[in-house]
Amino acid sequence: MNYTLHQLQIFLTVTRTGSITKAAEELHLTQPAVSIQMRNLQDQFDIPLTEIIGRRLHITPFGREIASTAENLLKEVENIENKALAHKGLLAGKLVITSVSTGKYVMPYFLSGFMREHPGIDLTMDVTNKTRVVESLEKNEVDFALVSILPETFEVESEELLENTLYLVAGKAYGPTEHIRSPKDLSELPLILRESGSGTRSVMERFMKKHGIEVRKRLELSSNEAVKQALIAGLGLSVMPLIGIRNEILNGDLRILPMEGLPLTTNWNLIWLKGKSFGPVSSAYLDYLRKEKMRIIRDRFTWYETFEIQHP
Repeated sequence: MNYTLHQLQIFLTVTRTGSITKAAEELHLTQPAVSIQMRNLQDQFDIPLTEIIGRRLHITPFGREIASTAENLLKEVENIENKALAHKGLLAGKLVITSVSTGKYVMPYFLSGFMREHPGIDLTMDVTNKTRVVESLEKNEVDFALVSILPETFEVESEELLENTLYLVAGKAYGPTEHIRSPKDLSELPLILRESGSGTRSVMERFMKKHGIEVRKRLELSSNEAVKQALIAGLGLSVMPLIGIRNEILNGDLRILPMEGLPLTTNWNLIWLKGKSFGPVSSAYLDYLRKEKMRIIRDRFTWYETFEIQHP
């Protein structure tokens, strides 16, 4: 046998993604380069690792056995590298975090100092929708998750980071808004909502239910960036987290509308599975966070904590 660790890593990625193309994208390689390494690995075995059925790539039972062994082997190689760094006094390993989409305006600031202190750590942060965030945490695929609404289907522990404040927002292209003052006024107006299951959508729906608002005109979009662009274009109104619209407010593309019952507030929480056993990296990060959290908020989020609506 003459296969390499690089070939095993590529095969493991192909197995997980189910696609040469997706594996190439994730590994930042060309598709032909991945195909060549897959072929070179296959040449080491008489039994097929993969097969094509209906133009789709499938991993054979033998291939899955090899993938499982390769995963364990690569973990041991990583442990060897981490032990070597530890003997030099360096903390090393992986930190895996997932965050809901608006969390991209929050989480990097609570990570940057820690990563500078520990250059031997590799960080993976997946920014995705709330459903995927909760799913990856429940399956124990990540160390931590950043959410604004805690999951209810399983137990977690949490560290509160920052208040999440949501306001009614319109774009300057929307037109006059002086008549919009009461929650009841929203029933006849075009509202832009996040997809079902998002934290922002959940908070917005609770607000509407509390005030007996039946939305007749709605546009549903799958990301905060898409909502922002729809607001800027004048397609309607939306309730949005302040943390993600600072620049658009400052340059006048978006404006906050004062309304009874607003702003709405939740909290950004870093969460993890209850009873989870932390490794050295995740344990060190949690210690760092608890020690440095207030300094980070003071240095990076003063504007947010002191924000006031400018009334016309």
